[in-house]
Amino acid sequence: MSKQTIHSQDIEIATVFKDFYVVPDYQREYVWETEQVEQLLGDINDERTGNDLANAPEYFIGSIVVCPRDDEVLELIDGQQRMTTLFLILCAIRDRIKKLEGKEPEGFDSMVAYSSFDLSGRSRFRYRLDLQYEDSGEIIKHIAKGTLDEADGSGTRSIENILNAYKVVLNFLNQEFKDEAKDLRAFHGYLFNKVKLIRIQTEDVAKALKIFETINDRGVSLDSMDLLKNLLFMKARRTDFDKLKDQWKELKDTIYGMREKPLRFLRYFVLSRYNVEEILREDEIYVWFSKNEGQCGYTADPVAFTNKLLDAAKDYKRLWKDACDSNGAKNPYLESIGSLAGGATRQHLILLLAGRHLSPNLFDRLTRHVEEILFVYLITREPARNWERDFARWAKELRKVTDDDEAGLESFINYSFARAKANFAERFDDAFRRLSYYGVQRYRLRYILAKLTQYIDEQAWDSPTYRQLNRYTNKTVHIEHILSETPTAELRDAFDKSDEYEDYVVRLGNLTLLEDTINSSIRNDSYTEKMPGYKQSSFLLTKSLAEKPHVGSDTRLNRAVADLIQFECWNSQMIQKRQDMLTALARKVWGMSTTSKDGVG
Repeated sequence: MSKQTIHSQDIEIATVFKDFYVVPDYQREYVWETEQVEQLLGDINDERTGNDLANAPEYFIGSIVVCPRDDEVLELIDGQQRMTTLFLILCAIRDRIKKLEGKEPEGFDSMVAYSSFDLSGRSRFRYRLDLQYEDSGEIIKHIAKGTLDEADGSGTRSIENILNAYKVVLNFLNQEFKDEAKDLRAFHGYLFNKVKLIRIQTEDVAKALKIFETINDRGVSLDSMDLLKNLLFMKARRTDFDKLKDQWKELKDTIYGMREKPLRFLRYFVLSRYNVEEILREDEIYVWFSKNEGQCGYTADPVAFTNKLLDAAKDYKRLWKDACDSNGAKNPYLESIGSLAGGATRQHLILLLAGRHLSPNLFDRLTRHVEEILFVYLITREPARNWERDFARWAKELRKVTDDDEAGLESFINYSFARAKANFAERFDDAFRRLSYYGVQRYRLRYILAKLTQYIDEQAWDSPTYRQLNRYTNKTVHIEHILSETPTAELRDAFDKSDEYEDYVVRLGNLTLLEDTINSSIRNDSYTEKMPGYKQSSFLLTKSLAEKPHVGSDTRLNRAVADLIQFECWNSQMIQKRQDMLTALARKVWGMSTTSKDGVG
């Protein structure tokens, strides 16, 4: 067979397992779960049911791509999920028949493994399927030998998936055929004589990888991450396979270690690093890579390109999960973004990845502005697709700012964040004037109150102690309803708009942060009775409700609380007045335009 020859044949499973196969260590691990295994078994059994073996139709289950090695083994380039599952089915049928008949069934041993003699006359034992990637452990060999009770079923995701697949097959055989060995053997006979696949074979690994790419061109069986991996191996020299394999494993471990979806990371990597005309869907990523080799440079040096992916994944984790700057120190703005964004929002990482080359001081400044604009978009309920598009467009400009170019960063901020904030100023004010306890997620409400409270304290004390938002979001801090959330009948009747009590009690103007130790002593009291407790609070925004602090003349403290209002009583007008005050304060906290119609108070 010449180097360029491609040989294709449709063969029954019995013939498939007369050869030896190896899944090379650069391949992805076994990922099939219960649903895929059950579907394969069910489809095969449905095709068989109602027919005797002689008249049963043939059933085609897809294709595999292989490349022969010098040791008479076929290297699986595509189809390892299917082949591994078929091997597990073979072992499970063998084990089930053995249990039903009380003896080792004939014919199975040679389909699971085979001993032969090499040229020197020495015996050589090999399994029909050999998984060489590290994540598989020894689990497949224990199943093949029938020594599963000696195996460690914990560890990698691949080991757990292989063990689960084997158990799924056994459960299927138990339920479908009960204790009827005859029926089980009939299923086995159909599977190995009537079920077929197409085996595509080429002598050249690069050609085999290209066939693999063509088969999966639309990502039907694999996602963009797997197809990209294949593309890189297709472009790499064989001598670089080990290095590329190790890099890719570290990349996947990094992504899974932070519990992120690989395709989300890949999307944000592309949007942060390259010029993309339109926002990419996850199913479009591989096609984009294949059409933009000039930007990416993976053909010239696949190893270097993969290293860029790996560096980005590590930075992704550092920025998102660890909230640290490039020196490993906690970044208060990244920590605040974590409190704001919750578990679902990640689009801001497009900008953070695009700006990670900046010096620590400039990056710190960038993170503050990213936090501010992210909050503006979230509080105004701007559709995520719109601001994701903005972030991708801005990332292109941000990449042009050199690491210590302060003027360049200032120009970028004016071009991007400042313009967007100006456009959203009215919507921002409107959102704050209507904000209530149930108007946003609880974690985001806590973030809002924490930022408002933190801002006043930072302005007053100018101490690093107040830079960490956790001071205001930890479990010892309570969201206090100034007008009691669970009033007595007397308190409700005393409120000037008692018929609208439930509406006013949840408004932002009626909420403040309070230490739990104080809150526990004033839970359902009237405002007058709560005032001494508020005076004890270390949070100036809360303390100023009942007593506006004053020290000396024109001090930091005095300037910090100058626009806060002290309230002698608490009714619907005071709640609205405080809501307006907090709206004006919010403009300062999140860097919005101050040219609004209302002043503070």
